Amino acid sequence: MSELTPETVREALKPIVDPEIFISIVELGLIRGVEVAPDGSKVKVTMTLTTPFCPEGPMIIEQVKQIIAALPGVQESEVDLQWNPPWDPRTEASDEVKAELGIWD
Repeated sequence: MSELTPETVREALKPIVDPEIFISIVELGLIRGVEVAPDGSKVKVTMTLTTPFCPEGPMIIEQVKQIIAALPGVQESEVDLQWNPPWDPRTEASDEVKAELGIWD
């Protein structure tokens, strides 16, 4: 296993999709930050959802927690859900997702 980094955590989270639009939460820009302890034993993910009223929110958060906890060497994990600022696909989604959703800068 290679060293655990914020980038490898993001890669591990890519298979999680928003079940209403079937796009990766990473590509949507819902993962706002990833912190990994120097020894890789603790991971904190800061994220948001497309809306505070997302009916699938609890399921998505649980998936994130499960994937983080399953990463090699991780002994402690945390998911910090933030609503401010509200999610904005124009600034947070990848260019591919913007194109897919028809969002043009």
